[in-house]
Amino acid sequence: MSTLHGVNASPFVRKTRIALKEKGVAYEQIPVMPINVSDDFKKISPLGKIPVYSPEEGVNIPDSSVIIAYLEKVHPQPPLYPSDPVDFARALFLEEYGDSALVSEAGTIFRQRIVNPMFLGEATDDAAIKQTLEVTLPPLLSYLEEQAKAGEYLVGGAFSVADIGIVSPFVNMMHAGETVDASSYPNLARYLSNMMARPSIAELIEEEKAAFSAAA
Repeated sequence: MSTLHGVNASPFVRKTRIALKEKGVAYEQIPVMPINVSDDFKKISPLGKIPVYSPEEGVNIPDSSVIIAYLEKVHPQPPLYPSDPVDFARALFLEEYGDSALVSEAGTIFRQRIVNPMFLGEATDDAAIKQTLEVTLPPLLSYLEEQAKAGEYLVGGAFSVADIGIVSPFVNMMHAGETVDASSYPNLARYLSNMMARPSIAELIEEEKAAFSAAA
């Protein structure tokens, strides 16, 4: 059986798990925290990051975006990339938008509300959260509000890597007690509600909630 190295609640591990669920690929998960990783782990993940997917002995694929692209090649159904070239490019960009700017801002809230007090024994920096919520996050949400006008999905009228990349950081925000204000961002709030109810995503959310409850 294939293996996935990484811990739940990582937006990048979640991305990969969603793709694996959508494609019906069985795997065993090996928990790895991306902090002070071992030299052995760096042999399969040179940057020391998670996740790493090992589909077979001797094959190790790091990085969620690379893993999902690999899965698309070996398990093409259901497709997670649009066939239209323009939509394909848009999907890749939105995935990157989620992986970079959105993960950074959502990560600040998640780190301050969840990681620091629950796992590191550190105080929550309320000023950092306020800066994120009031200054740095709103422009990102405004852009996504426009993208979410398209309907149920962001690109091409079908679930894709764009949706996976965007919804995953918002799950971290939800765990940290923040949701998108429907009065300010009605399209985005509706879109995220639909995405988080999708079985492949909802199952992971419930699994993560249970883990946080056990750790509290």
